[in-house]
Amino acid sequence: MKIGVMGAKGSFSEEAGRAYAHKAGLKNVHIEYLVTAEKVLSALEVGTIDVGIFPIENSNGGVVLEAIHAMAKHRFHIKKIFEIDVHHCLLVRRGVTSDKVKTITSHDQAIKQCRMYLKRRWPKVKVRDYEDTAKAAEDLAKGKLPASTAVIAARAAASVYKLDVLEESIQDLKFNFTSFVAAEQYKK
Repeated sequence: MKIGVMGAKGSFSEEAGRAYAHKAGLKNVHIEYLVTAEKVLSALEVGTIDVGIFPIENSNGGVVLEAIHAMAKHRFHIKKIFEIDVHHCLLVRRGVTSDKVKTITSHDQAIKQCRMYLKRRWPKVKVRDYEDTAKAAEDLAKGKLPASTAVIAARAAASVYKLDVLEESIQDLKFNFTSFVAAEQYKK
């Protein structure tokens, strides 16, 4: 069973994919990290994955526009819509302290979910969008982003990419739920 997720290794979509597989009692699951909703739905249409998992809405950040645009271009069947509780962390390269942070980057949706935190705690820091929370963490770890960059991502991404957690649960709301779609290939 191949599950394609909108995210890199360590993403919230991976967490959602694993939660979906567990709840559905699926065994021998292989996660494909497809990063974007467009790639998930394209892979589903051609049959290279069995199930596609992507977020569509967050209780704080609203609709995930990227997913809505991709959904409009593809035919698929919604098997299930489910939620997970999302807790964002601020990640940095090993040894980097808060006074060294000049830029914070993440997926647009994660930034929306942490906007008040960012205004309050980091008013002078540049905030930049990135294609995926976990991809930003991966690129920070690989040196594709400057060491002065911090990333908003899941705690799992810190573990996967050997980054330090500068701050935990930085989302604006204590209860921060994201709704995910589990999609299957469209059958007439």
